[in-house]
Amino acid sequence: MMPDHVHLLVSIPPKLSVASFMGYLKGKSALMMFDQHANLKYKFGNRHFWSVGYYVSTVGLNEATIRKYIRDQEKHDQAQDRLSVREYEDPFKGQGK
Repeated sequence: MMPDHVHLLVSIPPKLSVASFMGYLKGKSALMMFDQHANLKYKFGNRHFWSVGYYVSTVGLNEATIRKYIRDQEKHDQAQDRLSVREYEDPFKGQGK
């Protein structure tokens, strides 16, 4: 899970529409987040926890490529997070004291 978005690779039955699945997933996960982290209720109030839209694509024969992208994206984001932490460190901390 990324700080501001989520990548999922899921398989849903053909009889279930993508819109129904996403509505269920976003609705239930928001309820679970509010249940586990009560402070989020105050932060979001009556606003939606998730954005209104979503992106969906079919996988087909590219499943391994997409799995690798998701796995590598997480590593990339973690590396970016480490870089951004360094930007906020005090460069003078521990010097001359």
